[in-house]
Amino acid sequence: MSNKSIPLGGLFNSLRHDVPASVVVFFVALPLCLGIALASGAPLFAGVIAGIVGGIVAGIISDSQLGVSGPAAGLTVIVLSAIQQLGSFEIFLLAVVLAGVIQLILGFIKAGVIAYFFPTSVIKGMLTAIGIIIILKQIPHAFGYDADYEGDMYFNQADGRNTFTELAYMLDSLTPGAIVISVVTLCLLILWDKVLSKRHVAFTIIPGPLAAVIFGVLYQFITITVLPSWSLSAEHLVTVPQAQDVNDFLRQFNFPDFSQLFNEDIWIIAVTLALVASIETLLSVEATDKLDPYKRVTNTNRELLAQGVGNIVSGLIGGLPITQVIVRSSANIQSGARTKLSAIIHGFLLLIAVITIPRFLNMVPLAVLAGVLLVVGYKLAKPSVFKTMFRLGWSQFIPFMATILGVVFTDLLKGIAIGAMVAIFYILRNSYRNSHFLHIDQHEDGGAVIRMTLAEEVIYLNKGAIRRELNRAPEGSRVIIDMSRSYAIDYDVLEAIEDFKEQAKSKNILVEVITKSTHRGTHQQPQAIQPAE
Repeated sequence: MSNKSIPLGGLFNSLRHDVPASVVVFFVALPLCLGIALASGAPLFAGVIAGIVGGIVAGIISDSQLGVSGPAAGLTVIVLSAIQQLGSFEIFLLAVVLAGVIQLILGFIKAGVIAYFFPTSVIKGMLTAIGIIIILKQIPHAFGYDADYEGDMYFNQADGRNTFTELAYMLDSLTPGAIVISVVTLCLLILWDKVLSKRHVAFTIIPGPLAAVIFGVLYQFITITVLPSWSLSAEHLVTVPQAQDVNDFLRQFNFPDFSQLFNEDIWIIAVTLALVASIETLLSVEATDKLDPYKRVTNTNRELLAQGVGNIVSGLIGGLPITQVIVRSSANIQSGARTKLSAIIHGFLLLIAVITIPRFLNMVPLAVLAGVLLVVGYKLAKPSVFKTMFRLGWSQFIPFMATILGVVFTDLLKGIAIGAMVAIFYILRNSYRNSHFLHIDQHEDGGAVIRMTLAEEVIYLNKGAIRRELNRAPEGSRVIIDMSRSYAIDYDVLEAIEDFKEQAKSKNILVEVITKSTHRGTHQQPQAIQPAE
């Protein structure tokens, strides 16, 4: 389906939907950018740069209407080890630039087609798993336990703990002020969505998360003045680097060290970044398209080009590598965005805000953002999703559940691989079973007529099932192999049928093969799928 066929009007015709959504994405993205930079061992501002570039540069070039790009949690381990291995952040930035060039090449050779090979059950499992992870990871922040960085999506954490043990440690470090803020935030968001937005148009224009953020800032300002014991310390707040003047701000940008261009390690890291970032982007694109209420289909090759240009620009000015990311994309969709203008505006908001209002941003409690993300997580992992997948049968439900468990207990790519392997098992099993239709007539004289009708396309994996049925034919029977509906039959299957015809002579079995042209008096066979050279 083409994006142009969606009756949304021009890009700027959806401003009243896209601007409020961009504000929500901005507040969600800011702590994620900072947290991912912290976990990556990079300067905090490098995460902000990546968020700005992901929103503006990748957003403008991208064909995805609702996807949002920025620094990804899935790359933190690679980035951290790469910076340590190379010994310099400036050398690492060169790897980011080269990774962008490789992504451009992948886009030009149309490698984006890979996205279409992920089964739907696996993509839906990934979305649900992300929702579950968001909930599990944000619960500690909602209770004021902020030991783990914002944006962490791994089960095993850098501090030796994991997603579930973190919940136990949380109970020993409860922060009353954070609990009050997160509870009020959740109540406000539910009230905004279920009641207020239906009462007056103003509540549809002003996003509920923005109201929650304003509440959180007011709470912090009032408690500092009136009730200091209930105010939040800096560790429970967003921490944006503050520049003292223009020169100080410009010093936060770093530039790649091109003198290391022929360093072999640089190229290995660049290829690794390009491949992992591209796979994560393609997965996010598929997931975002599934969530798009207008069911638009993103041009995945153009998305790789957008990510490539984005990584080149990000690396050139000191930013982390970017991908399209599902958490920000989900928040964008749930906030009512309609076009990619929302992602672009969120990039400009990041740029303007870190220059003009860093002190205000540093008053935003992480507990507010935890409340917003808890709602996002619930909408991704609603119980109705499990019911729907269960009704579709085991061949959909089991890969769906395997993906969820894999993603929750490992990480995104490993979980997807686990789910994909389970899905492939069911695909192969169904292909094995559905290669033919068998009809058996028992005549009065004791002879049997067995009619085997082959499917339109029969691949080598079907050989075992076909051979098994043919070998069951009793002596003295008549076997009719109907290929008239088949357009392509693998050479291995045709060979198995020829072998059976030879064996049938010794069992007194009469074999008749019907092809498309049998009734026209020719001997043309269905086209054989030739084995790969």
